[in-house]
Amino acid sequence: MKYAIVNVPVAALRRKPRHHKEMVNQLLFGETVQVLKTKGDAWVKVKSLHDDYEGWMTLSLLEETDEITALHKPVFVTAGLLTRISHEGQGIHIPAGSSLPGFAEGKCNFNKKSFAVEGAVLNRMEHPASAVLIDKLVQPWLNAPYLWGGRTPLGVDCSGFVQVNFKLLGIDLPRDAWQQAQGGEPVESLSEAQPGDLVFFDDKEEIVHVGILLNKETVIHASGKVRIDPIDKKGITHAQTGKRTYRLKAIRRYW
Repeated sequence: MKYAIVNVPVAALRRKPRHHKEMVNQLLFGETVQVLKTKGDAWVKVKSLHDDYEGWMTLSLLEETDEITALHKPVFVTAGLLTRISHEGQGIHIPAGSSLPGFAEGKCNFNKKSFAVEGAVLNRMEHPASAVLIDKLVQPWLNAPYLWGGRTPLGVDCSGFVQVNFKLLGIDLPRDAWQQAQGGEPVESLSEAQPGDLVFFDDKEEIVHVGILLNKETVIHASGKVRIDPIDKKGITHAQTGKRTYRLKAIRRYW
């Protein structure tokens, strides 16, 4: 197997090939990988093809696919927090931002299988990023619990939250906050920022956190849970406790 596609709602990617090892990422339904190596009958080391992130996962979460399907940039993605799809009468619920390869006439088609899609679908190429669209996409995530390595509304970390929502906007970002801070265009100050800009925060000069500006005064981010907090030129203040939580380091614009 050289290329594979995720055939479950969400698949854990681990640092080492053991179930009890750290989960470093999750891959969503329809996302594709390149298989780098195998270990025994159960584990494969993969590179996710949308962001080049590497890790270990079990074969049961994947099925082999062809190179064209694997390398094709997804156009259609699920827009609802959870979307039901079904194949031969059996249904599953897949999370926001899942890829829908071969989508046409309400069905996702790959590997000679067809899945009926019962929910909102977004064409990433027809809906350019805007402040209104970003606000519409991120607001339903409020109170989603924090989960290290998570990328779904049932558990998400700060950079996973940003990455999935920007995927919906047609913008493919790297996985980790420090990587995301290296792209886009720099914004010199918060006074020059716009809704949808990414704000990055550091700890001893290392980028450790990222959020999405809703306006010059508020940011939505995953910290304990997905929440909205006030922001100023120094950083984020917890809306309930009034304590300073993150120190602003940089602002980047991707659209």
